Amino acid sequence: MKTYSDQNIAQKISELKKQKNAVILAHYYQVPEIQDIADFIGDSLQLSQNAKNTNADIIVFAGVHFMAETAKILSPAKKVLLPDLEAGCSLADSCPPDEFKKFKAAHPGHIVISYINCSAAIKTLSDVICTSSNAIKIVESFPKDQKIIFAPDKNLGGYINQVTGRNMLLWNGSCEVHDVIKAEEVIRLKSEHPDAKLIAHPECKDIILQLSDFIGSTTALLNYTVKDASKKFIVATESGILHQMKKSSPQKEFIIVPTDEKCSCNDCPYMKLNTLEKLYLSLKNEKPEIILSPELIRAAESPILRMLELSL
Repeated sequence: MKTYSDQNIAQKISELKKQKNAVILAHYYQVPEIQDIADFIGDSLQLSQNAKNTNADIIVFAGVHFMAETAKILSPAKKVLLPDLEAGCSLADSCPPDEFKKFKAAHPGHIVISYINCSAAIKTLSDVICTSSNAIKIVESFPKDQKIIFAPDKNLGGYINQVTGRNMLLWNGSCEVHDVIKAEEVIRLKSEHPDAKLIAHPECKDIILQLSDFIGSTTALLNYTVKDASKKFIVATESGILHQMKKSSPQKEFIIVPTDEKCSCNDCPYMKLNTLEKLYLSLKNEKPEIILSPELIRAAESPILRMLELSL
């Protein structure tokens, strides 16, 4: 494969984007060089909504598979590209549709609230979708006696149960990036940096959340570091967000909770499959393309629209 310098390839991407009327979306967990050339940077649903509101013909989603699916669901007339089709998601993969369908059938009388970090197939089996930002509001919109199945993240579901006093039935899924964060590492960092605040994503285990000063979605974590007076933060989520945190608050210090003794990082291997070169080739060749049937799109869109109605 021919290689290019980052500057050279960024220029080629910019030219192709104009030629093809494309928009580039980058999740916060992407490598910095991809974030820096994106038209929109953010969490998955926010990015798909941003793309929907443009007149672009092509969406290049630098993220993972379920995110690109969501973009296609919300913009069915647009061509949606994912630079690397192998960019899956451990959380989405932890909830196979066939198994979940049996689980749902075994618990009649329950409505299904699914976290947006799931496949399009799981969305079709759901009554309403939620994000980490609005999950509590969505759950609280239903009566206390309403039986609920929450999928696929057991940690986020457990956190919501604790905050709301609910007893939702949880699917046993998790995100490997957040689930592997160890309490021992957090305690060590808090001991070494007593002046730092610990901020964590609700996909982390309960013990991590109990130790945290602030819990929130990736966007909420970023906003917190901008607005809070603290000068130092211990960050319990994926390393990619540090790029935007440092850009927004260059005078502050950010310490990621490491999961690898060889580096001070906590990287999602799927997110990091996307590269500038793959993004360029994807836009140039207009593939790999996300293809979903009209029937699947309609069925998966319904619980997303229900979420948006309940979020008003």
